Amino acid sequence: MTNPYLWWRDGVIYQIYPRSFADSNNDGLGDLPGITARLDYLAHLGVDAIWLSPFYPTPDVDFGYDISNHCEVDPRFGTLSDFDDLVREAHRRDIRVVLDLVLNHTSDQHPWFAESRASRDNPKRDWYIWQPRPNNWQSVFGGKGWEYDEQTGEYYFHMFVKEQPDVNWRNPQVRQAQLDVVRFWLGRGADGFRLDVFNAYFKDEQLRDNPPKFGLRGFDRQKHIYDIDQPEMMPLLAELREILDASPEKYAVGETFIASPATAAGYCGPDKLHAAFNFDFTLRPYNPAAFRDAIQKWDQVAGQQVWPNYVLSNHDQPRTATRYCRGEDDSRAIVVMAMLLTLRGTPFLYYGEELGLRDISLARHEILDPPGKRYWPFYKGRDGCRAPMQWDASPNAGFSGATPWLKVHPNYVHRNAAAQQADPDSLFNITRQLIALRRAYPSLRCGRLDFLEAPGGLLAYTRTDGREKLTVVLNFSGRKHNYRPEGKPVFVSPGGEAQIYSSTG
Repeated sequence: MTNPYLWWRDGVIYQIYPRSFADSNNDGLGDLPGITARLDYLAHLGVDAIWLSPFYPTPDVDFGYDISNHCEVDPRFGTLSDFDDLVREAHRRDIRVVLDLVLNHTSDQHPWFAESRASRDNPKRDWYIWQPRPNNWQSVFGGKGWEYDEQTGEYYFHMFVKEQPDVNWRNPQVRQAQLDVVRFWLGRGADGFRLDVFNAYFKDEQLRDNPPKFGLRGFDRQKHIYDIDQPEMMPLLAELREILDASPEKYAVGETFIASPATAAGYCGPDKLHAAFNFDFTLRPYNPAAFRDAIQKWDQVAGQQVWPNYVLSNHDQPRTATRYCRGEDDSRAIVVMAMLLTLRGTPFLYYGEELGLRDISLARHEILDPPGKRYWPFYKGRDGCRAPMQWDASPNAGFSGATPWLKVHPNYVHRNAAAQQADPDSLFNITRQLIALRRAYPSLRCGRLDFLEAPGGLLAYTRTDGREKLTVVLNFSGRKHNYRPEGKPVFVSPGGEAQIYSSTG
């Protein structure tokens, strides 16, 4: 018997990068009222929840992920009252609100760190990780992970840029303060949280050196056994889960940092997280065998106890259409969208993915992202996938009346939400139809998945729930195949790249 509909398990979660979604006051930066004004668009698309990337006060060294106050709204994005309005209006449309919590580190402008670095005997000194001599740990964004502080003559650890000092989760006061952040946003109506690099919260108590391994960058030349994935994480997750379970249908999904699918699955369970991201799809080529392998590996480690999730792009990865599509042709985007929305597991959509948005191209002087600046031209950073949403063909794609913080892709004149909503064969309307099918057929939400043998270039599988059975056929090859399973077609994409058949008993 099919379980009652549960939003985070059966629904579709849509990620919004607030500064790039919609600008309500024409300052070139997206904001919370802008998101509220576009909720009807999201309701029309059919998503069940929105996940908001950080909107908290920030000096913007890492564009929102260096936070100076976890319980406020950056004035550029609005106010707490604007947040309350957003939650109320989203809930009125049956859309849940998931917040991004960045609890591994703060900005160096956070009042906690100002006190911590004030003196060695400051009461908050132990709220961060200080050492008289650094170990060999490296920063993900390049260089050593330790920064010397002349004022107190010691080094503090930063997993990311030096302006993002890592907090000391081993300090009970830090643990309490961070969990109070969770309670604060739950009290304001948040439905769940995405936990940024959560498995990096705890570091080895003795701060031992990581052993070496082969790699190109300094961070990649270490086995990360002492700076992430410490056993103290499990009791903390149990405590967090207890807080969430005190209210109905609250949710937490973790960004599992540099982790295998097995590691991600290990952080999920009744007394742990509801889910943890597996980013395997973002690394797979446009190939049915590659995706089948990723799905089978995730299902194998997840088993029946861990609910899977799938993501093709986000604020840290090149966009799906950029990786897979050729020019402005959306046929490949249609295939992978049909796959994403018909698998067993929660699908996450990145804003504009339903329109097939492409990454923007940036000259070196236009790059804002810290790792992009450091590693150019070998790596050009994450700015490309964070460009403004393309709403219509008006100047700045209808995002803002002012010059946007990042430039708009020049294809906005024909690739935009208004144009695609008017075209029944557009990627937007195909996505909307697939989401509606997912809601209409329990087998697509929670049914068993079984792969079928199919000719090369095809990916075929069934989704079965009781007597209801749907067959999904995805054509990755770009040529026609004489392959038609039994059943009645309930979905055929333009050109036949993706088809779904019902053989309900």
